[in-house]
Amino acid sequence: MNENKEKLSEQIKSKEVKKSGRAATNPLSKQMNTLKKAAIKDLKPVVETEKPVKKEEKRHSNPIAAETSSIVARINNFNTNKTSNRMYAGYMNNAASAHRVIDYSELVYNLNSVLEGKTSVHELFMAVHNLFTDKLSSVFTAFGIVHEQSRCINIKLFNSMGSTYSSKFLLSDETNPVIQCFNSGTAIFQDDNKFLNIPYLPASAAYIFPLNSINGCKGVMIIGKDSLENHTGLFSFIANYCALFLQNVELLEQTNKYANTDTLTGLYTHRGFQEVLTAELKKAEENESNLSIIMLDVNNISKINRELGHAKGDEVIKLLAEKVKQNIRSTDKAGRYGGDEIAIILPDTSTADAKYLAEYITYCLSCCFVDDVGPVKVSVGIATYPECSKDQEKLLILAEQAMYISQAKGYKEGMSAIISSADYNFWDDEALNSFAEVVAKRHSQLGIDFGEELLHKFNNEQIVSQNHLMELANSLAGAIDAKDPYTKGHSTSVSRYSEALARAINLPEDEVQRIKLGALLHDVGKIGIPENVLKKPGKLEGEEWEIMKQHPVIGAEKVLAPNDALRDLIPIVKYHHEHVDGSGYPEHLKGENIPLAARIVAVADTFHALISDRPYRKGMSVEKACEILKDGAGKLWDTDLVRQFIAIAPSLSTSV
Repeated sequence: MNENKEKLSEQIKSKEVKKSGRAATNPLSKQMNTLKKAAIKDLKPVVETEKPVKKEEKRHSNPIAAETSSIVARINNFNTNKTSNRMYAGYMNNAASAHRVIDYSELVYNLNSVLEGKTSVHELFMAVHNLFTDKLSSVFTAFGIVHEQSRCINIKLFNSMGSTYSSKFLLSDETNPVIQCFNSGTAIFQDDNKFLNIPYLPASAAYIFPLNSINGCKGVMIIGKDSLENHTGLFSFIANYCALFLQNVELLEQTNKYANTDTLTGLYTHRGFQEVLTAELKKAEENESNLSIIMLDVNNISKINRELGHAKGDEVIKLLAEKVKQNIRSTDKAGRYGGDEIAIILPDTSTADAKYLAEYITYCLSCCFVDDVGPVKVSVGIATYPECSKDQEKLLILAEQAMYISQAKGYKEGMSAIISSADYNFWDDEALNSFAEVVAKRHSQLGIDFGEELLHKFNNEQIVSQNHLMELANSLAGAIDAKDPYTKGHSTSVSRYSEALARAINLPEDEVQRIKLGALLHDVGKIGIPENVLKKPGKLEGEEWEIMKQHPVIGAEKVLAPNDALRDLIPIVKYHHEHVDGSGYPEHLKGENIPLAARIVAVADTFHALISDRPYRKGMSVEKACEILKDGAGKLWDTDLVRQFIAIAPSLSTSV
């Protein structure tokens, strides 16, 4: 018996020596040798307990051969079952993997785990592919999404090695299994994957599942694997889950699009515009490139809305939006920045190029006539990053400020005045007044009453000197002029005229300075007048005029009375609209009952109003204005003061 055991051991060892050359590099050889040694040890009890057998059995069942067969069977069994160990998964072939037992409850659990928190279609597809590769050992996973406009299905394929391939199938190719699956909405099995036309793809069968959602088929999901063991229902469920995910992504995109799209113009809303500008400025910073902003404002839109109706105003704004969309590049973005303002973002664009585009847009608008309106007229402002500013908010304010200056300059030869903040002096009076208007408008949009806010600061300021008082008065007067777009610079001019008249009649210097300051604040009560009255382009009538007549009292009682340093200005502000014949307001004072300072400001105020442009008339000449003053002397205005003012008026008009 020992002799037989020794022979058997020698036979196995000789086989191992023969195979050692081939198996030396096999990473499994050590495990296999260990198992073989264990099998040899197991022979001892088998041989020792051997029972006598019949001759017939001995003829067909040699104990040595039986024992050898048992060892080989165990080794073969090891080779067959090694695929269940994930450590060896990379070495199994397609045939072995096809018969692998799948735990579907575990598969669904893992599917839920990997899909949780996914927000993009690419993340979804990668998660499903990785799951199928790890749990099913699939050769590839492919997803095809239908593109309605180009009438095709775009395929993205991921193989088990992590490589990706793309392909496209026209919906008209009804012989292709992908199109057949899409059209029928049912799963299709293919013996091979040649229909995908993707080179170097390992041969395998393919299962094509439709991505069915509530409103139709979204595309297909394809699994490269020889067998799904008749569990196609589960994979149809997974495909439908992917389709619903696609449906939700589309709905989210549409919701975001509608939230950031203005319904009237089809352009970005203010919020959407700001988001795009933030992203584009970041790109410009990274690329060290220019970015320009064009701000367009429809002129007289309030008048159009009031006189012709809001439908006509909307028609004008839509026309402007269409011309903007037709003439900007695909990389440019436009948004409805305000009620009648449209802004354009121009990446990688200098100020000169932005001006060229703005000129072309205004030219296109000048060629378009709207019934009852005529050609659409716009004001144009431009600001460029980083030349004008690197800050987003400041860049927008500069563009808007330039737009307001353009509005003040009007038209030249039928074209808009295109103003860039890069080549304009923003420290002159015109620019500062327009800047005050932009700031006031911004505060109003935020629900803040800019005038009230400034007035509160004004009344709580500790006055330290006469110059300090003048600075505060100028700030407050600028805010008032900004609130009334038709009287820009009015307060400053009236103050200058009043000072000149006070000096002409030889008043003491301290009284001249008081009149100068009082004239600067003579309209401060307009801070309490509603904007629909204050900004009416035509003449005020009825109740509107009664509201406007309250501004002298508002200025005296609400603005000046709370401030100790300004109380001596109350008579000027309160009575500058009184007439010597008693026909003025608010108290119908007559003759010398009207304070002298108030009579001086009344003459200066009237003269500047006469020579200034108004929406309903052009400004008069100095001669015409003086004639009107002369006609009203002794009735509306003090005769001596009118005579003195007419004498100095020509010298004042040069700076009007």
